[in-house]
Amino acid sequence: MKHILITGGAGFIGSNFIPAFLAQNDQVQVVNLDALTYAGDLANLAEVKDHPRYTFEKGDIRDKQLVEAIFLKYNIRGVIHFAAESHVDNSISGPEAFIQTNIHGTFTLLEVARKHWLTGPHEGGDGQDNHRFLHVSTDEVYGSLGATGLFTEQTAYAPNSPYSASKAASDLLVRSYHHTYGLNTVITNCSNNYGPKQHKEKLIPTIIRKALAGEAIPIYGDGKNVRDWLYVLDHAKGIALAFEKGGAGETYNIGGRNERTNNQIADTICSLLDELKPLGAGRSYKQQIAYVKDRAGHDRRYAIDATKIEIELGWKAEENFESGIRKTIEWYLTFS
Repeated sequence: MKHILITGGAGFIGSNFIPAFLAQNDQVQVVNLDALTYAGDLANLAEVKDHPRYTFEKGDIRDKQLVEAIFLKYNIRGVIHFAAESHVDNSISGPEAFIQTNIHGTFTLLEVARKHWLTGPHEGGDGQDNHRFLHVSTDEVYGSLGATGLFTEQTAYAPNSPYSASKAASDLLVRSYHHTYGLNTVITNCSNNYGPKQHKEKLIPTIIRKALAGEAIPIYGDGKNVRDWLYVLDHAKGIALAFEKGGAGETYNIGGRNERTNNQIADTICSLLDELKPLGAGRSYKQQIAYVKDRAGHDRRYAIDATKIEIELGWKAEENFESGIRKTIEWYLTFS
């Protein structure tokens, strides 16, 4: 049985990934390391709590002694690294936590993996074929696009927020451990995720939550910022493919090819809520949309070219935005 360490598995993407990964890999034992900060909740993993191939360890990825003990206890053969501070607004008001977790935490994991798997630079009794470190990152490391064009794996990094800068730094650390030490690494950079279990602070859950509560739905600036939206279970499939089949040292961009402005997102969600949970008396949730002061350093547009992972690994998003957002709203109406 091969033990895989998943960091941040109680968060949004990790808690969607773990059940799918266990179902697809019957020879894998998952060890989930999560500090259970505000963004992590074990309730997200209720479906695998008693799974015979799932183990939870509470702790911080910056705790080197703990990470070393986990590697030794379970003889960890792979890492899928989700754990990160990820909310841009929080990085603006309190950037230090992002530097600590996203940079120092990633460094700690890399160092422990290097010492556990390798005997020296490009030397190891276990060899590259018997271990892998997959680092989950974001398209925000590339900065902001104009009205046209797409981010590719060759796009230069140009992060514009403390969050994206911390993720860019962690990406470069992962890259350096491959080239300097021969660590078997893969990096994935994704577009904006949405779907079940997402934390309430993010855009789509905020729109749904505020709408249902009868409160103003806040939209930054003019609402014309554009993002490429990726359904979380499609992202999970891409990560699993990259972990299993990706080339050592490679980067794969994972995007949904679903560009929408924030105005379009709010309009679509409100229209679906009008259908699924109508207010009555001819009212619409759209009447609650309110524009607020724009976020500092707000990037105008992100969009990913996912050609590489589609061609090389055979990945393809199964959900378009219309199907994915309906599933998402139905989940929130059921479980919120």
